[in-house]
Amino acid sequence: MRAILGVLVFSWAVLSAHGMYSPSDDVVELTPSNFNREVIQSDSLWLVEFYAPWCGHCRNLVPDWKKAATALKGIVKVGAVDADQHKSLGGQYGVRGFPTIKIFGANKNNPSEYQGGRSSQAIVDEAMNTLRSLVKERLAGRAGGSDYSRQSGGGGGGGGSGGSKEDVVELTDDNFDRTVLQGEEVWMVEFFAPWCGHCKNLEPEWAAAATEVKDQTKGKVRLGAVDATVHQMLTSRYGIRGFPTIKIFKKGEEPEDYQGGRTRADLVAHGLELFSDNMPAPEILEMVNGDVLKKSCEDSQLCVIAVLPHILDTGAAGRNGYLEVMLKMADKYKKKMWGWLWAEAGAQMDLESALGIGGFGYPAMAAINSRKMKFALLRGSFSETGIHEFLRDLSMGRGSTSTVGGGALPKVHSVEPWDGKDGELPVEEDYDLSDFDMDDLDKDEL
Repeated sequence: MRAILGVLVFSWAVLSAHGMYSPSDDVVELTPSNFNREVIQSDSLWLVEFYAPWCGHCRNLVPDWKKAATALKGIVKVGAVDADQHKSLGGQYGVRGFPTIKIFGANKNNPSEYQGGRSSQAIVDEAMNTLRSLVKERLAGRAGGSDYSRQSGGGGGGGGSGGSKEDVVELTDDNFDRTVLQGEEVWMVEFFAPWCGHCKNLEPEWAAAATEVKDQTKGKVRLGAVDATVHQMLTSRYGIRGFPTIKIFKKGEEPEDYQGGRTRADLVAHGLELFSDNMPAPEILEMVNGDVLKKSCEDSQLCVIAVLPHILDTGAAGRNGYLEVMLKMADKYKKKMWGWLWAEAGAQMDLESALGIGGFGYPAMAAINSRKMKFALLRGSFSETGIHEFLRDLSMGRGSTSTVGGGALPKVHSVEPWDGKDGELPVEEDYDLSDFDMDDLDKDEL
């Protein structure tokens, strides 16, 4: 027994030291030094697993991931990142648990998260579906592959990363307060000196990170630079003593010193973390017409839809209670950037029918993946705990899913938005019996 334990410990040590994939596998081992070259600058579709050697689910995935990689060889690239060892890459792409699978398609700067099953067949099916969609988009002229005209190459974790200096905002004594302190964006600001060697080394990394952070946060986090030898008022105000100095500025808060790494990957990871931390909870939209459903579902990886009881059954207080639960969950999962919608029971019967809602009573909830036209129903309670467990399982690729009825987003009827008030019973028309001439009635009928 002791000998067996020794072999297991030795095998685990080897696995931890060398990762879970070898050069003989068809799975490409990705690191900060080759990720940009292999994935970001590639025209190929990539499926990338972020794993940790100590993760049991990751070890269980290994044979299916290898099998899928072999089946897709020459068609779709399959890679793996030891995110426990290469934390900068995991942080850059918002990896919070293991294994996390990302799909790098036409827009390599904005990968989607794989939500399918963990069998080799499910992985291959998803890869081929994504590939078909990519080819159709290219055929229609909507996507021409990767656009890296702003980048001059170089590894993601070392020197040589290129970028557009235009995305680094030049900050001065004159525009700093208006641009940074009074703006809504979060800022990472470098104070540099032109003669500083470390500043020159940082310049290409800063430029590349500025482009990527701007793209991935839709301009909510920006990178700027101050020539501290010219704009000495700013240098004095913020106590700059050495170069380069990087500070973080959030509206209404005191600036913070940036203490992280100076590579593009480190800077991007911190920029995305700032974006996630300062991102407001998504709005809970009432489904008043088809455009609301289409935009929320097609622009998001997942859209969460609640069907709430009729206003006469709950009153305004009861409905607001349900919406408050949804808002808390939307805030909890805000980094997923899902769409959140609600409708009143009976107002959108085509939707309820397509999703099989109604058999479990109200309130009800469904989550739709519009790309796959798959949905899952909340089986537990409509509470913070019940919804969290439901969404957590979906995030991890667990839970039962079904095909949306009709294979397309259902028709949504235009309705008046809720006015926030209690419902009112319909007024019944009063009848004045004096309006009827009783003498005209047949006495036998009385």
